[in-house]
Amino acid sequence: MCNCNRNVGGMDRVLRIVVGLVLIGLAATHTVGVWGWIGVVPLLTGAIGWCPAYLPFGIKTCRTKS
Repeated sequence: MCNCNRNVGGMDRVLRIVVGLVLIGLAATHTVGVWGWIGVVPLLTGAIGWCPAYLPFGIKTCRTKS
């Protein structure tokens, strides 16, 4: 189950971490421009399980206790 402070869960977290790592890797190898470092954002939000962009919309992709 999900901690009540989290709003990112499951597959959403996995995808964020993978996309973040790929973008950072591409930026580090100069395959893409400096914009690739934006991968830090999905990596961190996936790692901590909380996304501030979800707050205004009330989105939660993690399971809650029933």
